[in-house]
Amino acid sequence: MQQEGSRSRMLNLYHSKGTRAFRVIWLCEELGIPYKITPVDFSVDYRASPAWRAMNPVGKVPAMTDGETKMFESCAMMQYVLDRYGGGRLQPGHASPDYAHYLQWCWFAESTFARPLGEIVNHRREFKPELDDVVAEMKRRATVCVDALDSTLYGRPYLLGDKMTAADLSICYVLRGYRRMVTEQLPENVQSFFARLTARTSYVQAEAAESGA
Repeated sequence: MQQEGSRSRMLNLYHSKGTRAFRVIWLCEELGIPYKITPVDFSVDYRASPAWRAMNPVGKVPAMTDGETKMFESCAMMQYVLDRYGGGRLQPGHASPDYAHYLQWCWFAESTFARPLGEIVNHRREFKPELDDVVAEMKRRATVCVDALDSTLYGRPYLLGDKMTAADLSICYVLRGYRRMVTEQLPENVQSFFARLTARTSYVQAEAAESGA
């Protein structure tokens, strides 16, 4: 975890292990941006409490504060950190032809790829026994996303080519969930991508920071 430097304030990430602030923690480690982690009680009662709903109005985790600024959507947090503190790193410039595809993969991570994985979690929580047909369909939808990633990553190390961006970090975070909930067996190009990203020092540091919080 980074220590506070010349900035007068520090990003505060409200986080429970395994939840989506991990992608923001990883981004901060990659950029060398100071932050701290405030652990959140993940119990249903606490997440329904007025205190937590003031941080995240739908009772989910995470939330983030930066001075008076408060946010609760992890991909939006990533973009905020990049735009405010990234100095142009880990994203193409707005005039770049790659910028549109950068946005595409950032949105794909949550709106398309993470959605069926979230539905698996929801169904397993709400239905006992789980609805096997629904879970199987959500696994199929997530696998379609992995196949799309595999095609995109053919002959290139990262989604946009030779240069890593925050979109790669965000997608890799969702791949962690896919490996846990669907299968650890990834197509060749996706497996190489996942191994490349998770071998980075910033990823190891993010895991250590999360475990120590």
